[in-house]
Amino acid sequence: MKIALPVTSDKVEDQMNRTFGRAPKFMIYETQTDAFEMVDNAQNLNAAQGAGTQSAQNVASSGAKAIICKNCGPNAYQVLTAAGIEIYIAESGTVKENIEKFKKGELKSSSSANVEGHWL
Repeated sequence: MKIALPVTSDKVEDQMNRTFGRAPKFMIYETQTDAFEMVDNAQNLNAAQGAGTQSAQNVASSGAKAIICKNCGPNAYQVLTAAGIEIYIAESGTVKENIEKFKKGELKSSSSANVEGHWL
């Protein structure tokens, strides 16, 4: 299964990006092979509006079936769920730690956005 994670680097030892919509890139991680690719999201770093929606569309286009993030606003949540993408909220940890938690079933699926729109 492909999962997406908002990141600032391509190192699994690094912390996840704290934002979803304004993450510089997404790691698209294949859980069966442990391979990953990076999807650029730089166009949304300084977007005046719509960063969450555009980022959610980037994730949907990647083929990911789930996303692990620290924060997800209502617009991004709506686009992701409409695309059939499960959203998992991670409170802390590195990319690698959260991937392992996901594989072990230790992350819970989110039933709503956990921050308001434009919360930064």
